[in-house]
Amino acid sequence: MQAEFKIEEMRNSAESVVTTLKSLANTDRLLILCHLAQEELNVSQIEERTQISQPTLSQQLMMLRKSEVVHTRRAGKQIFYSIKDQKLIDVLATLYRLYCPQSL
Repeated sequence: MQAEFKIEEMRNSAESVVTTLKSLANTDRLLILCHLAQEELNVSQIEERTQISQPTLSQQLMMLRKSEVVHTRRAGKQIFYSIKDQKLIDVLATLYRLYCPQSL
């Protein structure tokens, strides 16, 4: 069965879709976003859970902020990150379902 795409609607959303896909097109960013899909985390928590070195983590978080796919919230000296749009969480859930085999 072939999906029917309404091309004009896609054209109107294309920039947003490309931004989302670019944010996923890096292993480190994908891992960061997978953790953020679960819960809001601060930088130390992200570093601990992803095992991404601090310089690389800072660079990738900056990219995610620039592309406006994450929210930031400051609490004292800590910056917390969360995913801005539920649609990105839905995309991550779909990728997980398709690419991460479930144990039987």
